[in-house]
Amino acid sequence: MKVIYELKYFDQLSLVELYKILQLRQEVFILEQDCPYVDADDKDQVGYHLMGIDESGKLVAYTRILEKGISYEDYCSIGRVVTNMNFRSTGEGYKLMDFSIIKCSELWPGISIKISAQSHLQRFYSRLGFKPVGETYLEDNILHIGMLKEVNKDRF
Repeated sequence: MKVIYELKYFDQLSLVELYKILQLRQEVFILEQDCPYVDADDKDQVGYHLMGIDESGKLVAYTRILEKGISYEDYCSIGRVVTNMNFRSTGEGYKLMDFSIIKCSELWPGISIKISAQSHLQRFYSRLGFKPVGETYLEDNILHIGMLKEVNKDRF
């Protein structure tokens, strides 16, 4: 099934789109991963939202893209990376991240990208050019590691 990607700033999202975003994030991060945490962290309103929508209109992939200074002082960031369970192991996660990286480079040329990756996904992000930085840490009861993609070394 084909997935179409669309990037919108928070104020451009319709109520239906925002609802679908929050629904997907809750389904995966809170219910599937059994991780009760406050998803509404006041960063959505200052971010861009990359939505992957399938042919039926269902949101199946998503990232939140934030400019330098919001999550990290010196880096822009990609976060809330999520794909619907039925789209995992199809390559859609790589497409989602490729689009996210491209959008970061278009929005903020020359700015490196930092992420907070769940540790078990380190290999996935490494294949996209991210390198681990620092030690692992516990975030919302899940082991994470900081990862950095330097713009001068990336493929875009």
